[in-house]
Amino acid sequence: MDSCVPIIAASVLPADFSDLGQQVKMLEKAGVDRIQWDVMDGRFVPNLTFGPDVIAANRGHVTMGFEAHLMVEDPDPMLSRWVEAGCDIVIVHAESTRHLHRTLSAISELGARPAVALNPSTPLEAVTNVLHMVDLLLIMTVNPGFGGQQYLAEMEPKIAAARTEIDHRGLEVALEVDGGISGTTIGAAARAGAAVFCAGSALFTGAGTMAERTVALREAAIAGIGQR
Repeated sequence: MDSCVPIIAASVLPADFSDLGQQVKMLEKAGVDRIQWDVMDGRFVPNLTFGPDVIAANRGHVTMGFEAHLMVEDPDPMLSRWVEAGCDIVIVHAESTRHLHRTLSAISELGARPAVALNPSTPLEAVTNVLHMVDLLLIMTVNPGFGGQQYLAEMEPKIAAARTEIDHRGLEVALEVDGGISGTTIGAAARAGAAVFCAGSALFTGAGTMAERTVALREAAIAGIGQR
């Protein structure tokens, strides 16, 4: 079950792509716990982003963990590439693969931590039969494809249902949220049951330094967890 200590994952979508090495160093220095690489193929979502070579080029710049969020159709053929690039967590969308059980097993066999994501319109029931196989469940709080979108508060009942399901079954599954996470939304997501928070714009822009913004997010998440 999730710890009461929140984890802050940084999406690098708002970063300066011409200087990614320095950007990931800045995030680590600011106190972020890990980097999320939003991998988009222009088909599953309407955007194109990073390939495995880009991720691998940044692996040596920091020591914190990398997670690959695969927003791609048919992730299976390239699973090994993301692991070889240095991602210790590989997240696949339940909507993207015909045989989710097989895909998650393949990630485990590659030595990475398997994880599954759900789009806003996809019910929790789509993954209840594979929850025992994953290290992390990601509830999308925006429709995937672009950064800077508005947080969908109507996802909070799904987050709460996931928290209940994980705890009731005694599973060691981290519950992550991604999309529109900021100082004004992170507390509600934490109250609903999330413990891992993927933030992008809230880390790269706003008042204060990146380190101060990271601290503010973590403190707001801690406050939300305390209100459960």
